[in-house]
Amino acid sequence: MGQEGGEQHAGYGRGVTEKRLANETSPYHRQHADNPVDWKPWGDEAIAQARDRDVPVFLSVGYSSCHWCHVMAHESFEDAETAAVMNELFVNVKVDREERPDVDAIYMQSVQALTGRGGWPMSVWCTPDGRPFYAGTYFPDDDRHGMPAFRRVCAAIAEAWRERRDEVTAQSEQLTAALSEEALRIDRAGDDDLDAGILTRAYAGIRSQFEPSHGGFGRAPKFPQAMTIDFLCRAYVRNLSDETHRMITTTLDAMAAGGIHDQLGGGFARYSTDDTWLVPHFEKMLYDNALLTRAYLHGFLVTGEPRYRRVD
Repeated sequence: MGQEGGEQHAGYGRGVTEKRLANETSPYHRQHADNPVDWKPWGDEAIAQARDRDVPVFLSVGYSSCHWCHVMAHESFEDAETAAVMNELFVNVKVDREERPDVDAIYMQSVQALTGRGGWPMSVWCTPDGRPFYAGTYFPDDDRHGMPAFRRVCAAIAEAWRERRDEVTAQSEQLTAALSEEALRIDRAGDDDLDAGILTRAYAGIRSQFEPSHGGFGRAPKFPQAMTIDFLCRAYVRNLSDETHRMITTTLDAMAAGGIHDQLGGGFARYSTDDTWLVPHFEKMLYDNALLTRAYLHGFLVTGEPRYRRVD
């Protein structure tokens, strides 16, 4: 393992890779098979090589129809100079979130804990044993819009690993402990912990995020949160509140009338890039539309508004 790792390491600066993703079943993996980045699939081999080289693991998670995944791939992963930096500094691992939702879910917790938000492409740097210590989503190829360039981030992380290893390790241990505690919290909860107060707190959280002018929850980019709407429909059955009715109808009406809804072909785009649901992110996900079909059906059932039956 040591000799093999040394030989591969010596070739990284020249962009020599073994194209390990070419034989993967995942379409997302095969899209990256010709990258100059020496991608490895998730597994023991990548962890073993990171330990052997004593370098961090760079974990990149995405899926084949993800727009910003393609943008970052074109800007950084297809660039020979950026790939040489990545190959020199890290063991690079590609994960298809649609093939490995378990891996995606675990590391998405770290992204949300460190940044306060999530998304794809997911970019996570881990210790050689797989514990995350730094994370983000999309990084541009140059400094812009308040975001640091991907190569600059890579260099800073590698420097921290070399010069401040104790701090990096301590952060990874703290983050892993926090995530483990959160993951175990549901397992520790007994039946007595499930009461109406949970629903009350959830409703209060949704109400605080509701955007009254154009519907939805939070500011742009706005995602059509079908499960939140479904929760509000169930809440309306219980409370018959004008406020709940307004949150449901404002959101359903604004989404159906906006550009996020394909008025000709039907279906909804992944999200809106603006607050008014006007400019869509041009991709449609089957699982989003399956949930939105139910959300509009339940909206019709609880409000009696026939227009929700016609949304497709």
